[in-house]
Amino acid sequence: MQFAYLRRVAAGGAVAALTFVGAGIATATPAYAADSKVSVVHGIPDTPVDVYVNGEKTLENFEPGDVAGPLDLPEGQYDIALTKPGEPIGQAILTADDAEVPGGANISIAAHLDADGEPTITPFVNDTAKVDAGKARLIVRHTAAAPAVDVRAGGSPVFEGLTNPNEAKGDVDAGSVSADVVLAGTDTVVIGPADLNLAEGTATIVYAIGSAEAENLAVVAQTIEGLHSAPSGVPSGTGGQADTGLGTWWYALAGTGILLLVAGGARAAVVRSGRR
Repeated sequence: MQFAYLRRVAAGGAVAALTFVGAGIATATPAYAADSKVSVVHGIPDTPVDVYVNGEKTLENFEPGDVAGPLDLPEGQYDIALTKPGEPIGQAILTADDAEVPGGANISIAAHLDADGEPTITPFVNDTAKVDAGKARLIVRHTAAAPAVDVRAGGSPVFEGLTNPNEAKGDVDAGSVSADVVLAGTDTVVIGPADLNLAEGTATIVYAIGSAEAENLAVVAQTIEGLHSAPSGVPSGTGGQADTGLGTWWYALAGTGILLLVAGGARAAVVRSGRR
């Protein structure tokens, strides 16, 4: 589904501008470009949605904190719309027209709040470069209505001054780590701590979602596998399996290049802020 878009859309269906965040995409497109792997992350609190791609409903009642996919989508342009469950596409709360999908990429689309607390959609290009033996990749994305934060592992900062809608990443030793999120330059914990299992040859992507003002900050985790050796294709990954191990049920609409996801997708690992 979605791909190259960013910017908030007001109720009533204003169109979002589109900007990629994260790793670069090759500028040259081969004569035959592989499909892209696309996952969708829902980080807008208290706002279940239906998702439409090119006028077709592809996700029903997509819940905050869920990760759907990955979907296989061919290179091309797509119109995206998010509506309240059951409402027509003409009443979309977020839209993105002519979203460009490159060939052979691995992309995560995050519906979330911007720094001012307004709904927006941000596409991230996932770094699927292989990692060294014994290593894992940790990617943290600030997609919450909150000020700049530091991300700590074992009490020590690993990423500092991260702002919405940016990401920070690094290859680290594989294994379990206790991580938390603090206000930048302070010891004030706003999310966590949470135990992350950074398996060898994987990328673990952690999204900070929610609103500091509403005291509902949380994290959603996504995993991409198959990075420990040269991939035979685009690494696919899994969504929201840090705690549940559940998969996402989906099937292709034959001949359309659009995927219809059924059964709602896996519930992502969500760690609530300790504040009440």
